[in-house]
Amino acid sequence: MIKLAVSGCCGRMGQSITALALNDKDFKIWALLENPERLDTPEKICNMVVSTDARVLKGAHVLIEFTSPEATMGHVKFCQQNRINMVIGTTGLTQPQMAQIKKASSKIAIVFSSNMSVGVNLVFGLIRQTAQITGKNYTMVLSETHHVHKKDAPSGTAKTMAQIAEQHSKNKVKEIASIREGEVIGEHTITFESPVDLISIRHHAKTRDIFAQGALVAAKFLSKKKKGLFNMQDVLGLK
Repeated sequence: MIKLAVSGCCGRMGQSITALALNDKDFKIWALLENPERLDTPEKICNMVVSTDARVLKGAHVLIEFTSPEATMGHVKFCQQNRINMVIGTTGLTQPQMAQIKKASSKIAIVFSSNMSVGVNLVFGLIRQTAQITGKNYTMVLSETHHVHKKDAPSGTAKTMAQIAEQHSKNKVKEIASIREGEVIGEHTITFESPVDLISIRHHAKTRDIFAQGALVAAKFLSKKKKGLFNMQDVLGLK
């Protein structure tokens, strides 16, 4: 059984992950962690104590992290010291922060992905294939829509889509449009346009459970790993 810790347990993603893990016999919820500066943190979630002290993570096999870049980097250091594997879905990380995560993966196993959804990772593969074929003959444009609470723009997923498209087409994405409205969970579209046609690849998230489910799949993947840096393409065997 995998001893699972969830950081940011009071957030939308944290609550989804916790609820799904409670109904999965492969997991035991070991610790629930929340930001000590959060004012509305309850004492318990699903009859389990919520802690604001990272030391509660000791003894966990895997920590799933959907928080802020600052909190994530603190937990990376703690997990490295205590040999706790990590699933990181935090977005908005800088290149130096990513370099620190890569360095930590020499000691522990980490799955990092801008999007844990199985469907989105299938879309990444479609973008790669399309970009390889269309090359510089098509103009590429991206758009992404999220809820008004999302702080980073463009989204981490949109950035990954652009990176894949540019790498395999040897062409630049012309534009990334970011829209923040209502409670939209996540919608991403990339178009490849030529003078004679337009190709559109779109993914629409209907519920946050798709990200939570993917994070739990990644946690199971890490239960058999000791160290290394992986992404959801590795987890799903899509490479």
